[in-house]
Amino acid sequence: MRFVFRYSFIFLLPFLLPTIGAAAWWTSVERPATWRSADWGSSGLLSKQRDKDQAAIYIMAARTGGFKGAFAVHSWIVIKREDQDGYDRYDKLGWGSPIRKNNYAADAYWYSNKPSIIAKVTGEEAKRLIPKVENAISAYRYANAGDYTIWPGPNSNTFVADVLRNVPELNASLPPNAVGKDYLGDDTWFMRTSNNSDTYINLGGYIGFAFGRTVGFELQFMGQTIGLDIQKPAIKLPALGVWN
Repeated sequence: MRFVFRYSFIFLLPFLLPTIGAAAWWTSVERPATWRSADWGSSGLLSKQRDKDQAAIYIMAARTGGFKGAFAVHSWIVIKREDQDGYDRYDKLGWGSPIRKNNYAADAYWYSNKPSIIAKVTGEEAKRLIPKVENAISAYRYANAGDYTIWPGPNSNTFVADVLRNVPELNASLPPNAVGKDYLGDDTWFMRTSNNSDTYINLGGYIGFAFGRTVGFELQFMGQTIGLDIQKPAIKLPALGVWN
């Protein structure tokens, strides 16, 4: 029993230390008391992108609200067609029906937290991939009212991660603190992308691992991730995000 306890502690330590550090940092961050007092307007982030005359796809994320913002981000998908002036935003939210389209500005603050661009594809490649992304959005199987569980999933990050896995040409993965990204489904524990670039093994969003060209190497536990990014050399840390 002592042996099991010792090695369980060693396994948990890399998850616990960053999480405790993130919680301590978050207590010092000024943030709105309620969602009503939060800023949900445009951050102006996309106005700085040079995509006016071309197609574009953005994967975006921002810290979520309340104390859970110390540990998790909310992610969404933004699409811009070649002949389109504005953007279309897709989120899976915890209330209402199916995937929401343009419920917020494409680059809006989330609970007053500024978003960041996790990945982007522009030009001809974006033009080619937009139909695939839209098909993956339409095919998402947890898109109905009631198909939302804040933890371990399916939640907003489960939706975006599912699209990324089904359109591997986007060559993108969500940050380690996108809680819910590892949830593969109620009856699914194994998945390999169609181009065989990445492999995912996870039990109900609780524990698992992933490896491949896009995802690098990830060890997943209780919705958090520790690992290595191979494409853009970096360390993936629970709660804190990517450190490079």
